[in-house]
Amino acid sequence: MIRNALIAAAATATLATAFAPLASADVIGTPPPCVGASDLVGPQFNVKKCGVSDVDQFRAGLENDGNAYCGPTSLYNVLHYWGHEKGAPVGWLTTKVGNLDPKDQDDYSVITNSIWRIGVDSKYNGGTNLTNLRTAWDIATKPARDAGWTTTRGVVSTNENPDFAGDLAKKLNEGPLQLVYGRYKAGPTAGSLQRSGGHIVTVVSATGSFNGNTVSLKLADPGRALDSGQGDYLYTQSAYESLDVTLTKKVLNEYVPVKDDENTREDESLQPGTYRTVTRWELTGPRYVSDTTRQMVEGFNWFDMAK
Repeated sequence: MIRNALIAAAATATLATAFAPLASADVIGTPPPCVGASDLVGPQFNVKKCGVSDVDQFRAGLENDGNAYCGPTSLYNVLHYWGHEKGAPVGWLTTKVGNLDPKDQDDYSVITNSIWRIGVDSKYNGGTNLTNLRTAWDIATKPARDAGWTTTRGVVSTNENPDFAGDLAKKLNEGPLQLVYGRYKAGPTAGSLQRSGGHIVTVVSATGSFNGNTVSLKLADPGRALDSGQGDYLYTQSAYESLDVTLTKKVLNEYVPVKDDENTREDESLQPGTYRTVTRWELTGPRYVSDTTRQMVEGFNWFDMAK
């Protein structure tokens, strides 16, 4: 049913108006052509991946128009890199990511179906998590393994990690990353913070110092297209962007509420929560401004392939 709806929606789609990127962002690819970087020598690093797509998550046919499909969409951006830049046969059945062009309107409905498929494989239930997205990666890369490729993947957390920025740079050198940040609001006691939601993006560039407390990133963010909410944005691909952000190391006093167990009569959420000390990296940038929450990076998924 969803496939039919997507095909019908694409048939009535019209081209979106082109929007120029803000001064704080640069277009991936053109102009000028993307120049990759792989400098991990010395105290500083500079890593940049070219050929990463910047696919929109907001699409007609997905639940709630894709409002919570950041995880599957950011993973599609990762798969695009491996399919197009490295020639890996990643995809599902007869659909191969390397044969699809997000900028081609004729491929829009197939890409939307692919994002939906990643959602299914990552057990989408109003959102996704890094653990299940790694399972979705395993499924999408099975055709490559069947063709003789080897694939690896893993996760790196900010907590109790002496050199999170350095680890991020090393893993980005292998391929684009999926980075998750939480939206943290003020907690019950002064100075505490409480997670109120989250978002997943694709990292394409990182510059900074090993064992440093700050790092500059460029992101392909599936939820921050310039034309979001305008015109036919649910039926067309927006212009690619590369958004600048800075991560700064922080130590938080996090309040963790008790979750209700639906299998019991008692409402456990009424019980007092607990506090814990955690290390996060605060994400700031011109397109990431909020009066109610602070964005705290919690970790990232990394991926690698070889033949």
